[in-house]
Amino acid sequence: MKVNKVLSTLAVCAFTALSFTSCSKKENVQAPDAVSEDVLTQIKALGFTSTGAKKVDNGYLVEGDIFLTDADLKSAPQNEFLRVGDEEQYRTNNLVSVGTSQRTITIAVSSTLPSAYVTATDELIRRYNALNLRIRFSRVTSGANITLTKAPSGAGYLASAGFPSGGNPYSQVLVNSNSIGTSYATTYIATILAHEVGHCIGFRHTDYMGRQYSCGGSAVNEGASTVGAVHIPGTPTGVDPNSWMLACIGYGGNRPFNSNDQVALNYIY
Repeated sequence: MKVNKVLSTLAVCAFTALSFTSCSKKENVQAPDAVSEDVLTQIKALGFTSTGAKKVDNGYLVEGDIFLTDADLKSAPQNEFLRVGDEEQYRTNNLVSVGTSQRTITIAVSSTLPSAYVTATDELIRRYNALNLRIRFSRVTSGANITLTKAPSGAGYLASAGFPSGGNPYSQVLVNSNSIGTSYATTYIATILAHEVGHCIGFRHTDYMGRQYSCGGSAVNEGASTVGAVHIPGTPTGVDPNSWMLACIGYGGNRPFNSNDQVALNYIY
């Protein structure tokens, strides 16, 4: 997610701060090794925007904070109902398997992160568990399903994550604690981490069709595609200014789940 500095820092999938924070992607880096046209085509075929796509270790960063591996790019799209719309709640084709009962997803905070991130993680867990979903979250010290760890030095995003695979959540959230800092643990930091965990369990940006809505700048949308962004029934067809899955967030901002977010989470889980 980026912070609007562009949630760019955060934006990795959390957000950055422009004085906005946007999902994990910092938008101004032209890597020496540009992303090939073939890869850009694969990114678009999966339903993601190729604008600003960036080569990173072991894969590619798209939409500011979403990590895709080479295996992701080569995966066959699933045939799901897609609605290409405006600002609504969206999920990916890949979700976490729950079965007929409840599933607990464990989260660990690496020692590479300051203690404020433990406090923030406990708050994000509280926010999710308060909704009584079929997935619940619990913090552990090791062997977690999702591990929050420090992003590489010089990362151009606030945080980044990927999407579920094989019925399991994405296993890692990279957090740029140098850019995010340690203030506002139960509001700003918790919002960023909750956003990234949202990606880990299969949610896309609420404003994926127009990231300028939360990030500012020129319009960035992916155009028509056939997979990758499935509209969640019951969520609005108009703009949603407070969703926890908006691509960017301002420094110090706080986005607990709004009523539309709750509808989306309860529909899926």
